[in-house]
Amino acid sequence: MDLCKTLIPIRPPPPHLRRALPHRHVKSTASLSTFPTTTPPESTPRLSLAESLQNETLQTLEWPSVCKQVSAFTSTTMGFSAAQAGRLPLGQSPEESRRLLDQTAAAAALSRPLDFSGIEDVSETVRVSVSGELVTIGELCAVKRTLRSARELFGQLEELASRDDDSRERCVPLLEILQSCNFLSGLEQKIGYCIDCDFSRVLDRASEDLEIIRSERKRNMERLDSLLKKVSALILQGGGIDRPLITKRRSRMCVGIRASHRSLLPDGIVLNISSSGATYFMEPKEAVELNNLEVRLSNSEKVEEQVILSLLSSVIAESKIEIKDLLDRILELDLAVARAAHGRWMHGVCPSFESFKTESPLAIDIEAIQHPLLLETSLRSSSDPIESKSRSSDPANEGNGAMKFEVISGSSDFPVPIDIKIGHGTRVVVISGPNTGGKTASMKTLGLASVMSKAGMYLPAKKQPTLPWFDFILADIGDHQSLEQNLSTFSGHIRQLCKILEVASKESLVLIDEIGSGTDPSEGVALSASILQYLKARVNLAVVTTHYADLSLLKETDTRFENAAMEFSLETLQPTFQILWGSRGDSNALSIAKTIGFDDKIIEHAHVWVKKLMPEKQQMRQSLLYQSLMDEKNRLEIQAMRVTSLHSDIMKLYHEIRDEAEDIDGREAALMATETQKVKREIKAAKSQMEAVLQEFENQLRTSADQVTSLINKSESAIASIVEAHCPSDVFSTREAGDSSYTPQIGDQVHVEGLRNKLATVIEAPGDEATVLVQCGKVRVRVNRSTITARKSSKAVAAKSSAPPLKRKVQGSRNSRNISDLSNVEEDSYAPAVPTSRNTVDLRGMRAEEASHYLNIAISSSESKSVMFIIHGTGMGVIKERTIQILKNHPRVTKFEQESPMNFGCTVAYIN
Repeated sequence: MDLCKTLIPIRPPPPHLRRALPHRHVKSTASLSTFPTTTPPESTPRLSLAESLQNETLQTLEWPSVCKQVSAFTSTTMGFSAAQAGRLPLGQSPEESRRLLDQTAAAAALSRPLDFSGIEDVSETVRVSVSGELVTIGELCAVKRTLRSARELFGQLEELASRDDDSRERCVPLLEILQSCNFLSGLEQKIGYCIDCDFSRVLDRASEDLEIIRSERKRNMERLDSLLKKVSALILQGGGIDRPLITKRRSRMCVGIRASHRSLLPDGIVLNISSSGATYFMEPKEAVELNNLEVRLSNSEKVEEQVILSLLSSVIAESKIEIKDLLDRILELDLAVARAAHGRWMHGVCPSFESFKTESPLAIDIEAIQHPLLLETSLRSSSDPIESKSRSSDPANEGNGAMKFEVISGSSDFPVPIDIKIGHGTRVVVISGPNTGGKTASMKTLGLASVMSKAGMYLPAKKQPTLPWFDFILADIGDHQSLEQNLSTFSGHIRQLCKILEVASKESLVLIDEIGSGTDPSEGVALSASILQYLKARVNLAVVTTHYADLSLLKETDTRFENAAMEFSLETLQPTFQILWGSRGDSNALSIAKTIGFDDKIIEHAHVWVKKLMPEKQQMRQSLLYQSLMDEKNRLEIQAMRVTSLHSDIMKLYHEIRDEAEDIDGREAALMATETQKVKREIKAAKSQMEAVLQEFENQLRTSADQVTSLINKSESAIASIVEAHCPSDVFSTREAGDSSYTPQIGDQVHVEGLRNKLATVIEAPGDEATVLVQCGKVRVRVNRSTITARKSSKAVAAKSSAPPLKRKVQGSRNSRNISDLSNVEEDSYAPAVPTSRNTVDLRGMRAEEASHYLNIAISSSESKSVMFIIHGTGMGVIKERTIQILKNHPRVTKFEQESPMNFGCTVAYIN
């Protein structure tokens, strides 16, 4: 049967997410990569041998142990299992390794960790569904949770990338992992529609038949329950039981009754008897049919649920490719985040692959690198999560462990950091030096650094390490003796070297420990020299360790050879584990034997034999060469200390200058803040003084109406003095006018020098005092006539643009004549025509009815022989029309004057 037709079908991702991604990783074999594939048709025995040798090398370099370190930082069971098995992906090309490094760098730059909770490894569920088996409800819910969590994980990345352009660019390598995925929203919705994961049951709506069956079963159970309750009540009344008992026995509903009262249920069927035999569980005759129906419906319900689970299983089987791809992408993202956390834990830096286009003379330039496995011993945490998580079977609950690690001290003396500096033209490096001096460990560190960089991991070094990308890293380290294969130590080494020479290419790194050992020294030297001559033209780089001094002479005849020596302190008779590049080292076997505790007589006899075997001049030459190298090293160390001291002084001076510059900015900001506060206080004080003048003016206006003109002059003079006190000193300075013949008139627009040449309007003609009253914006001030200049090509302009709103306390003209020119009403008959807060009615913002009511009240309550200023604004003119209509019809209004250039948006009414 079909699932509900309303479910959304599974669709591929939208077109805008189907863009081609950069070159994704090439699937490699299961031994080297997390994503195994079948061997391509062009595979040859040589490739199989190369892969086998590569696997042996990874084991020799202890790569699985490094992978186990990374496993402690994974967030999913898939990532944990892959890292524990040593299956971190290795880049199969330089581009792929750079892509892995970009992913690690992007994960390290995330502002907050990603949440992988809810993601489970459902590959086994997919396998079961493909095989035709029935998946369980729990497995279906696990698939649903994984699909939802994967979609939310992509949403987290998009949210982090959407903060700004830099975040988007940094997150691109991680977005590309999931961007083209099909999150199977349709499958998730189908499972959610059919399955209740909270209670682990199939929902009624999963199919019509299931809904009908459960509905019938519910009704039948209600009837059966009602019947059994009645029977149980009758038994209770008959004394057959102490309390009603309804239960299920043998999948059938029944009632409990004492054995002695079985007769209360004639024709009843005994389904079970209690262990004591005192209680019978009987099915009443009337409940037989209902129980039979219940059994049939229950079986039908189970069958229908099986059908639904089967359909969902088939949908999962059909989506196996998409689910597998999604799991692989999530695994890739989890490992990228784990690599970044591992890099932070060991304070690693991102390596770069060397390019021959660079101007650097070094092909390998690694400074102060430490072996990651040796470094682990110097890093501690309170819970030791690497150890604990390695033992955990469910790392998904641990989360990302990046922040759990702490470094006990700022730097560690163990392991000793080493520098690896190898030039572009070098193809073979011969490392000599004492036993236990660190030759093998240094060579392993180089090999492991090459593998880690291929896998996109950070290196525990300083600055930015640079090294080539190697297709194969092949090593002959350790004892290959085998009794089963009848191989001696020398035979085992030779057999391994033969395989390495067969598969090595121009891009390979070859590591050989103690080349030519285990046989006659003369033959060993000859064979070793021949092998190195063969390797110099066939590999990218070969690094060998040896005690044969003759191999160090190859550099004198071929520039493709380079020597290196492990430093040994003759003072302490202990190795320093530092590499001296370009030097030849002595084995110092006799010195080491002496420190171990050999008898002095044995050591003395050995020295005698050494003198016999080594010519006197050669011995002296080596001693002088070693002494000169040590002197040169001491000289360079002294210079380095001087340079460090000079650099420290320069940085100290730089920080002092920077701190001074920062203080200058701070002082400047503080000064600006102080001046700003001062200006604000002055403005506040000027405003307060002006308001005091206006308040005094209003008070005197109420008592001395006949002295309006003198009061206005006095107030204007006071305001002018306040403005003068708070303006620059040259505001009211006098000078000769540019045009002495110009006489300002009322309404003229002029430029006032004292007001920074701002445009003002003349509102009073000049009098005998040679001063003019002008208005600039909302401020009126009396200025000297010599400080104004007529506006070019301008006539008297209406005061509409410069007149302030009439809601100000002091507005209007210089005297009552400026307002009453349009009126024939005598000044003695009415109060002074000066707008104040008491005689001004502001109707702006009101509705027409509200304005009419408010105006009628104001006119009715006004005093006799008073003047009322009605502000109605310009707007649509509705308030103005209603105002004119009221003034025409009101009995107390003697006359009114409509708006004028000096009273724009205002009507003046005279009240009798």
